Amino acid sequence: MRYMIIVKASQQSETGVMPEEKLMAAMADYHEQLAKAGVLLDASGLQPSAKGWRIRYSAGKRMVIDGPFAETKELVAGYTIIQVRSREEALEWTRRFPAPHGDDVEAEIEVRQMYELEDFAPSPAVEQFRELGIRGESVR
Repeated sequence: MRYMIIVKASQQSETGVMPEEKLMAAMADYHEQLAKAGVLLDASGLQPSAKGWRIRYSAGKRMVIDGPFAETKELVAGYTIIQVRSREEALEWTRRFPAPHGDDVEAEIEVRQMYELEDFAPSPAVEQFRELGIRGESVR
């Protein structure tokens, strides 16, 4: 089972303020523990939405919308992807996640289970994903 730990953005992360060394050290320690346990698949911080864009789909057309985006609480500042044996194991790891913007800053992480190719009915499209090597299969 793969889970994505989604770190919600803050006003500071959206202005490009880099985390303090204490927070960087806590995140590094946490991710090192994940790696040593063999459950870490990927992790990264995201640059502010001012450097990004969205594609809006409507009536068969695509529209590019440049950042920044106003609703900070709806934005993602970073993520960690883990692969574990159960929801309970994922919950245990996420309870240990450091406060993402520092101990004194209100913050929130969201955790979502990722789909595996096995969750979909067999089809030519699913096989095409499998042939492409898309990580939709458990490797643990």
